[in-house]
Amino acid sequence: MKLRAVFSFLLWFGISPAVGTISPCLPWTFRTPEPISMSGMANLPRPRNVRPQTLNTDYILKWDWDQTASSESSTTFTAQSLAKYKVKNAKRKNDWKTVCECTSEHHCDFTGAELYYLGMWLLRVRAQNESHVSSWVQIEFCPDRDAAIGPPSAVEVKPVKGMLEVAISDPLTSENTSMKDWVKDLQYIVQYWKDPLEMQKKKQLVITTNLVTLPDLETWTVYCVRVQSRYDFYNKSSTFSPIHCEQTEGQMPYWQIFLYFLLSLAVSFLLVLGLSFCFFKSFKAIKNTFYPSIQLPTHIQEYLCDSPGSDMPHLLTTESEVEICCDRLDILAADTVATDMVMEIHNPPQDSEQDGRNHIRHSSGDSGVYSTEEGTGASQALKEGEKVRLEKIGAISFHREREAEQEQRIQDACV
Repeated sequence: MKLRAVFSFLLWFGISPAVGTISPCLPWTFRTPEPISMSGMANLPRPRNVRPQTLNTDYILKWDWDQTASSESSTTFTAQSLAKYKVKNAKRKNDWKTVCECTSEHHCDFTGAELYYLGMWLLRVRAQNESHVSSWVQIEFCPDRDAAIGPPSAVEVKPVKGMLEVAISDPLTSENTSMKDWVKDLQYIVQYWKDPLEMQKKKQLVITTNLVTLPDLETWTVYCVRVQSRYDFYNKSSTFSPIHCEQTEGQMPYWQIFLYFLLSLAVSFLLVLGLSFCFFKSFKAIKNTFYPSIQLPTHIQEYLCDSPGSDMPHLLTTESEVEICCDRLDILAADTVATDMVMEIHNPPQDSEQDGRNHIRHSSGDSGVYSTEEGTGASQALKEGEKVRLEKIGAISFHREREAEQEQRIQDACV
């Protein structure tokens, strides 16, 4: 009776009668290696579909949980790991290493749990809330067998002497070391094909080295390459790396060189022609702007020429011409000028007439013919002189009339 009373007292305070340490998830309960089916402690459903999600040495344990299975929303989970060889030793039953405790997530990261890649491990998980604990769900995990292999960490393709050289970097562990430290027989499958659109005609190479030169390639042709990691012992293959495309090199055919030469000449000719056309248009626009082909009216040009600030050379004015050429003439009316001209032509000056008579008299003793010729020559000289004087007078009159017209135009323009 006393023993039963002790057990009832412990259960009333929520204390498990099993020996162990106090669990932080359940207040005043001891954490035991196995759940105890006592007073409804194991009535909580277990997590379902427990599975590892791995890549190289990254390990994540995932599980599913039915929210409707528990009436309480504060359900948490605990995940542990243990080396499989320790299970056979009865003295090491409590050596389970807790990786995730009282987590509300449906996964637990075992990457930092120091799981040996070539070892055998036991992983387990359970659910608990304030008053219930589920039983453990345990799986066996071997990283060498179960962990997925990742693709190469980097792939570099470059042309070398008409071929393509592919440099492959090993997959990396969680500590950024090569996976070949754990997988000695790691292989690479290199697939390559000509032109991005001819992937169905791809070729394949299986290599164990990190550097390979692709054979049987055409010069000046684009090839695409992708690489996959493979581990045949457990028949594991990674996803393919991203596709890398590169063009091969080689000696260019002579016809292609000639074609490029013609194209370069055509482009150069068009370029020079275009530049010349642009220069001509620019020059024409500048010329039309600063030196327009449309001339200003005559009266405006004369006004600009006569202005004091003008840089254009000044022509001789009409008054200067009158002073130089005709300073001894008087301008009369048209009828008077005509009468005077007739009188001057038929009545030469007395001095000239007297000189002519003396000359005729002096020469009459020699020959009559000579006297007649001398008189005729003098008359012609007088006529030519009068003709020149008439022309000058007419020019002066015309210039006077033109000047009057220009002054009238300027006055009209000002008005």
